[in-house]
Amino acid sequence: MLIDAHCHLDFPDFDADREAMFERARAAGVGHFMVPGTTRKRWPNVLALGERPDVSISLGLHPCFIDEHGEEDVDALAQALDAHPEVKGVGECGIDARFEETLEAQWELFNAQLRLAKTRQLPVVIHCVHANDKVSKRLRELDLPAGGLIHAFAGSPDQAWKFLDLGFVVGLGGAVTYERAQRLWRAVKSLPEDGFVLETDSPDMPLCGYQGRRNEPVRIDQVCDMVAKLRNVSTEAIAAQSTATAKRIFGLA
Repeated sequence: MLIDAHCHLDFPDFDADREAMFERARAAGVGHFMVPGTTRKRWPNVLALGERPDVSISLGLHPCFIDEHGEEDVDALAQALDAHPEVKGVGECGIDARFEETLEAQWELFNAQLRLAKTRQLPVVIHCVHANDKVSKRLRELDLPAGGLIHAFAGSPDQAWKFLDLGFVVGLGGAVTYERAQRLWRAVKSLPEDGFVLETDSPDMPLCGYQGRRNEPVRIDQVCDMVAKLRNVSTEAIAAQSTATAKRIFGLA
C-alpha cells in the first residue's frame, strides 16, 4: 500500500470527479491520503474528507494565501485543533521566499503555528521554498517534540540532513522526475530509509511529462519508481519504507 503523504483533495479542481479520482488511486495501490488544510474557509472541506477511513488530515494556514488569513485565524486554528482530536498535524504552514513583500507576515504566521504544534505535541507540515536554511534554524530554536514533514523538498543533501537531525522527514514528489533536478537527486540518494515520504501535492506539482495537467494521487507510483531508480532498490522497498515513515510521523494506524 502506498500513502500519498500530501495532497490537496479538498480543492475545487476535484469537485467534478473526486470519487473517480479516489478509485483511480486505489486501483494503483494508493490506500491512504494525507490532506492538509490551507485556509480557514477550506477547513470544513478538509474535515469532511477526514471522515473517510482512507483520509487523514492536518489543519493550517498556508503562506501563499497570506491575503486570505485574518488576525483571528490563529485563535480559530487553536480552537479547531482542540475540537477535532482526529487532526494529525498542524499545516500546511511555512515560508515561501518568492513572495518577498509578505515575508514578515509569513514569519509571524508560521511562528504562531509552530508554537501551536509544540504545545499540542503535533507534527508540522511545512511549505518551504527558497528558505531551507532559515526554516531549519527556526525549527532548531523551537525544538519541536513531534517533528513533521518538509513538504516538496527540493534542496541539497546537507539541507535535507539538517531537517532529519531535527526529527523531520522530507517529502518527495513530482520534482524528482525532472532530469534538471540533479541537486535533489543527490539528496534523495543520501537519505536514510526512514528519512522520506512520497507525495504528489495534487492538484499541483505535476510530474515530468504531465506539465500543464492536473496532478493526481494515482501518479505517486511514478514518483516511487523514480526514487527507487535513484536509490538503486526495488519499488516495493521504497513503497514499504515511505508508508512506514508516513505512519510513524502522523501516528496512523
